[in-house]
Amino acid sequence: MRFATKAIHAGVEPDPSTGAIMTPIYQTSTYVQQAPGVHKGYEYSRTHNPTRTALQNALAALENAQHGICYASGLAATDALLKLFKPGDEIVATNDLYGGTYRIFVRIFEDFGLKFKFIDLSDPAAVETAFTEQTKMLWLETPTNPLLRILDIRSLAAQARSRGILTVVDNTFASPYLQNPLDLGADIVMHSVTKYLGGHSDTVMGALMLNDDELASRLRFIQNACGAVPGPQDCFLVLRGIKTLHIRMKQHCENARQVAEFLNNHPKVGKVYYPGLATHPGHALAVEQMRDFGGMLSFELKGDDYEEAVRVMSSFKVFSLGESLGGVESLCTHPASMTHASIPKSEREKSGLKDTLIRLSVGIEDVEDLIEDLTQAIER
Repeated sequence: MRFATKAIHAGVEPDPSTGAIMTPIYQTSTYVQQAPGVHKGYEYSRTHNPTRTALQNALAALENAQHGICYASGLAATDALLKLFKPGDEIVATNDLYGGTYRIFVRIFEDFGLKFKFIDLSDPAAVETAFTEQTKMLWLETPTNPLLRILDIRSLAAQARSRGILTVVDNTFASPYLQNPLDLGADIVMHSVTKYLGGHSDTVMGALMLNDDELASRLRFIQNACGAVPGPQDCFLVLRGIKTLHIRMKQHCENARQVAEFLNNHPKVGKVYYPGLATHPGHALAVEQMRDFGGMLSFELKGDDYEEAVRVMSSFKVFSLGESLGGVESLCTHPASMTHASIPKSEREKSGLKDTLIRLSVGIEDVEDLIEDLTQAIER
């Protein structure tokens, strides 16, 4: 199936008991067994649930994966991955990444003996230097959050594979519609399903997609043993959301392109971070490994004035100031105090994240209204 057809049909079948075309919400905790151990494949809903099974199969299909595993949040998916390792193991990660990922790495799992290095993954020599005998996983985002850097998945995955290191790609910003890391050599793809996959700002969920049977078995054991699973209602909402993923992403990309061009030409804007701009340092690589450039962008005002940045963010009428991204509505976020507040200021500044940076999740509203809103907020 091509992508649009997969988004609507993959992993789901009409309900066998009624013929319902939409997957039912199996709102049950347990299942009746004919005899001990004799059942229809379901025993307890922490372990398996038919609504979750349908979603896991659908998400796997979207990422061209053999296995999809859903969790209660994106961070629960990250937590499960980290439980694959033991004290003394080392993870090398991009130095421009979601603040929640940094927090769970440093504030939680360092206390359990894991070691983390945050480096510029665009430098192959730095990556090779960072790898040691203890390195077990390479973690990257591309585009990165919030500076929209583009990392070479194919090259980094090959570099890690030559050392027996797993490559994990957080594909949240791109979505499977724009980029499929497994096809480029990555071992595991992670999504905050909350964002573009759900697409309507009404559920929180995470997922891992992969092809390795043994690794999938280990992760499913962790999913069941630790219990950070999504409920059937949330799974239903995401199943509904992904049916329009391809249409939504087209409009997100088109709107973001026009917003980025507007900001790039505005006399009060100092810098725009959007891989769709020809001036973006990762533009050529984005053209090579992505199908379009996404709905996320960040920008800085000239003068690097924190109070002016706050004034602009507080002046929006269509863009809403709030956490998260990827919904149909446009959102504005201040990474330094919101999504990336967990990262110390000194570390943020090392990676280039200024306290005046404004991040936009460009929605699918009429783009003229979005540009008018930016104009009045910046120029008032």
